[in-house]
Amino acid sequence: MYDALLAETVTLTGHDGDLIEAYSARPLTPGPLGGVVVIHHMPGYDRASKEITRRLAAEGYAAVCPNLYSREAPGAAPDDAAAAARAQGGVPDARLVGDVAGAARYLRGLPSSNQRVGTIGYCSGGRQSVLAACNLDVQAAVDCYGAFVIGSPPAGFPLAVEPLTPLLGDLSAPLLGLFGADDQHPAPAETAELETELTKHGKTYEFHTFEGAGHAFFAVDRPSYRPEAAVEGWNLVLDFFGRHLAG
Repeated sequence: MYDALLAETVTLTGHDGDLIEAYSARPLTPGPLGGVVVIHHMPGYDRASKEITRRLAAEGYAAVCPNLYSREAPGAAPDDAAAAARAQGGVPDARLVGDVAGAARYLRGLPSSNQRVGTIGYCSGGRQSVLAACNLDVQAAVDCYGAFVIGSPPAGFPLAVEPLTPLLGDLSAPLLGLFGADDQHPAPAETAELETELTKHGKTYEFHTFEGAGHAFFAVDRPSYRPEAAVEGWNLVLDFFGRHLAG
């Protein structure tokens, strides 16, 4: 069987018609394929985010990761772009929704698309995955330890965001949440409160909290990496997308 991927930098039309950079990866097969918008973490549009995008393509999905910091620091190194974004309080919620909408349009416009699109995000991107699913027509959403879905950032934290509690009734898709028991943002009490809110609104969700894991347990190049939690987390993500996005 022919097995090949195409991974490349592309340009998307994002919020307010802005042209933004993105990283696209997809199998070179006729499809039909589900699509995934990868929402990068606060450190930015970096090598790790592109590796996740390629991993999803290798698993049979068309995936695209928009550079959410394209406007703050076009062409800059990920660390510099992330610093510029943090200095402004992070990505505005309305702009994030517009950029993810543009990424979803890109995926649905591919000849191999089955028109089903999901979102996945890490760290700040986890919150943004939920935010996108509360505002857009998507078929699945994954929140990997997204902070401040419930609750507000503490004083001095480099994110100026509001809780998503008022939006949860508009959640358009099943939600998978993957969390660390030792995390502080979100802390287990916050994920429990999020479960309560989702249940109140009759939403479909499944949450998994990993003992001995904290924030960023998927990050293979950081001390926070927890192999067992990451392997199980990937299995859960692929099972979830397989049920809601596949072919």
